[in-house]
Amino acid sequence: MTEMNRRSVLMVGAGSYLPSHVMTNDDLSEFVETDDSWIKQRTGIGQRHIVAEGERTSDLAVHAAQQALENARLSADDIDIIIIATTTPDYTFPSTASVVQHKLKAYQAFAFDVQAVCAGFVYGLGVGDSLLKSGQGQRALIIGAESFTKLLNWKDRTTCVLFDRHQVLSEPLG
Repeated sequence: MTEMNRRSVLMVGAGSYLPSHVMTNDDLSEFVETDDSWIKQRTGIGQRHIVAEGERTSDLAVHAAQQALENARLSADDIDIIIIATTTPDYTFPSTASVVQHKLKAYQAFAFDVQAVCAGFVYGLGVGDSLLKSGQGQRALIIGAESFTKLLNWKDRTTCVLFDRHQVLSEPLG
């Protein structure tokens, strides 16, 4: 491949979202045998954001996506590809990316999920980069979204103290 045939991909915006419900270490110690100093000493975590009842991974993703699109000065109509990196999808099918596509009204985009747990967002960026470089689209919306707080055993202090934030990242590439 010659230098002339290589396409560059740039990140043109970013967005994030945290659920509004906050659980502090003191809150957690009310129902788990732990305390603030034990958690902070081992994890550095002081609080965590908890997904609200009825709030889905796609809801978190849409908030971050809207912020990223606004930051990039793009609309949903500008997006060709939507990739959601998640291990906590709304459903087995349709994909969470398809749900987000519908909520954003990005009907011209193709959409799919990738799952690589902690490396999911980075993996999604790599897949999006490859798709754009191969000419499969002009702009991709890459979103990492998780709602692990719905899956946790809140009585097991070895795991529940580790999930500090359920931040959702979204990056339009193009």
